[in-house]
Amino acid sequence: MNILDQNGLGLVGTISPSIEEAGWSGGDEGLLQGFGDALPWFLIAVLVYLVARAIVRNGRYRAMTELDVASREAVSAAVAAAEERTVGEIVPVVLERSDEHPQANWMAALLLVLLGSALLFSWLPWEQPLLLLTCQLGMGAIGCLLAHFLPDFKRLFVSGARAQSVAEEQAFQEFYRLGLHRTEQQTGVLLFVSLFEHRVIVLGDQGIHAKVAPELWKAVESAILKGARGGALAGGLINGISLCADVLEEHFPWREGDRNELPDRLIVRVE
Repeated sequence: MNILDQNGLGLVGTISPSIEEAGWSGGDEGLLQGFGDALPWFLIAVLVYLVARAIVRNGRYRAMTELDVASREAVSAAVAAAEERTVGEIVPVVLERSDEHPQANWMAALLLVLLGSALLFSWLPWEQPLLLLTCQLGMGAIGCLLAHFLPDFKRLFVSGARAQSVAEEQAFQEFYRLGLHRTEQQTGVLLFVSLFEHRVIVLGDQGIHAKVAPELWKAVESAILKGARGGALAGGLINGISLCADVLEEHFPWREGDRNELPDRLIVRVE
């Protein structure tokens, strides 16, 4: 653009094009643009990491992997040895899961739909609704399948409160199903482990609660949890059984003529 001097004497120079026209921009816009470009790749990397981790950890959710034949025999032997010291009845139970958590599959599917739609925004056929819906259904199916076949991935979509609630409910069912409430002196103890929910619950019958402080059962739970977290569930169960026997022996020692009311064995339930 031409300009005149203040006295109107004629052309003295030109004004440079606007900042936008010259291709200039503020530093903040460049930073945000870079962040926007990197975000999809970051999200993809996180998803790949979570899936890879779930594949590696898959065995932790399989009872027969966590507890092979030798381990199961060792735990059962620990129960027999413990009950030689007390009239109490100790029953360890390991479940692969306490609930199917179907809502977690739907949440995983929804996540893949949202994530996939965001990452593939420029390539999706938004002008063709039917084809777009087909693509999004495919993304959802991938999320659902990942949750179905990879428990560690599915576990991401189950809250701690939900896991605790279903594990406690299942533990109570096991307690009564196994007849631990029918022992002669009400001294049945359940050591319950739910692999998917990552929960350990110790339940004692009324006769035990009348004499044993809850803090002592927390020590038993901690021993089992320590083993489970360290990849040595059998060792954790054996330590928990030994601590349980210490507690029972103090208040309910073995006496002549005591009969074994329940089998001395580890119970494992798979899906």
